[in-house]
Amino acid sequence: MTTVSDNLLGAIGGVPRPETDVVVDARDVNKYFGRLHVLKDVCLQVKRQETVVVIGPSGSGKTTFIRCVNHLEKIQGGRIFVNGHLIGYRETGGGKLVEDREKNISLQRQEIGMVFQRFNLFPHMTALENIVEAPIHVRGIPEEEARVVGRALLERVGLAAKENVYPNQLSGGQQQRIAIARALAMKPALMLFDEPTSALDPEMIGEVLEVMKELAREGMTMIVVSHEMGFAREVANRVVMMDDGVVVEEGTPDQVFSAPSQERTKTFLSKIL
Repeated sequence: MTTVSDNLLGAIGGVPRPETDVVVDARDVNKYFGRLHVLKDVCLQVKRQETVVVIGPSGSGKTTFIRCVNHLEKIQGGRIFVNGHLIGYRETGGGKLVEDREKNISLQRQEIGMVFQRFNLFPHMTALENIVEAPIHVRGIPEEEARVVGRALLERVGLAAKENVYPNQLSGGQQQRIAIARALAMKPALMLFDEPTSALDPEMIGEVLEVMKELAREGMTMIVVSHEMGFAREVANRVVMMDDGVVVEEGTPDQVFSAPSQERTKTFLSKIL
């Protein structure tokens, strides 16, 4: 896979410098679905250029948490700051939170790239058209400039020859790499990955993980929800274990995988490792 220079990274959505060294600051986040208390006073900080991998059993709140970071889910308590900005809400007198206007939320989301389990590519657009759609129509970048950036991103994820190919002509791994390139095209300060390999055949997982490893090496700030423990061991600066809507423990990969302090973590890891 092609590695691009630092100068080019800035031009094609590589590693912009956030306004603060703490890119994500989640404070006492609570989330309900009806009566179901899904997130319970979750606190998490992610620093600039840090890769945090969130693990835990299904239903533990992992995906819900990162969807709250992007305000795809509304929270009922606490605060989430990204790049120093309160996400999704504004404070009124007395510290009460009111949901922000959609226009402001859309602006905030431009700082956050998200890659989903399913690729969510536009089926009627080519690979290149999928990548340049948001830069042109959301950021207002001239079409020719966006296409230059898009082609550089395609090269970056090893798919330079696929710019005129439609999603249904691509493998799952190729579609997910296009989805990553599409997120990078907006030059985000933060990348969120929601189990990006869970919908892939085993032989395609490695090609997507390799792109993510390269992003981590280049210093992209990332939160990754994943069951890929090998990836977490190799790439994560920190591993966060969630269960039943709470952060059970967190630490370096060695700490969490080799010497977990909590029984719940030990039980979970004993079943999957």
